[in-house]
Amino acid sequence: MKLRGPLLNWFVAGTLVWLFRALFSTLRIRWHEADPTTNPYRGLGPAVIYSVWHDAMIYSIFAGRHRRTVALVSKHDDGSLLAACLRRLGIGLVRGSSSRSAAGALREMIKLPADRNIVLTPDGPRGPEHKTKPGMTLLAARTGRGVVASGFAATRAWQISGRWTSLQIPLPFSTVYFLTGSPMTVPPDASRDELDVLESQIQTEMDRLTDRAVQMARAG
Repeated sequence: MKLRGPLLNWFVAGTLVWLFRALFSTLRIRWHEADPTTNPYRGLGPAVIYSVWHDAMIYSIFAGRHRRTVALVSKHDDGSLLAACLRRLGIGLVRGSSSRSAAGALREMIKLPADRNIVLTPDGPRGPEHKTKPGMTLLAARTGRGVVASGFAATRAWQISGRWTSLQIPLPFSTVYFLTGSPMTVPPDASRDELDVLESQIQTEMDRLTDRAVQMARAG
């Protein structure tokens, strides 16, 4: 069922935010950061671009209080409820995707204040799951922000199946492992071939951190 109308989205978003905050208050978060200044909830260090798989976005949204975060959210109908939730959490929005309004969204993100962190789900909004798409490296080159890959896993979690991916929701009183890598910089004059190589490196680092988080959760 698709939710329509700003008033309904506002009400449902408020309920979901309250429920997820209550859920995350029961969790133990274990941080493993290659660079502590890249923690998005501490507001330290230079602004970066966070790469988060679509199925792990609940972890990244509610694991802490965002201080200077802007997220790219799809203009598709199912992005409206997510946008309403993020607004309630004080997270800035850019609406667009790799398949709709991509050029306009890219221009808007390039113009963001230099101290804003940007969060992207590189396998959204239509998949395939856990496969990066072009665009993140170009944004990094144009803004000078490093790309920080991430990996999340919980010792116990629900898996809610969607059209092309699942959504992970940690079970109450479980432990969540949050891993981030070192910022990967992109030269402003990088060629298309260089951007492709860097995108492959981002994919590899996302896979590595996700696999490591899952291993830590299983060993929990």
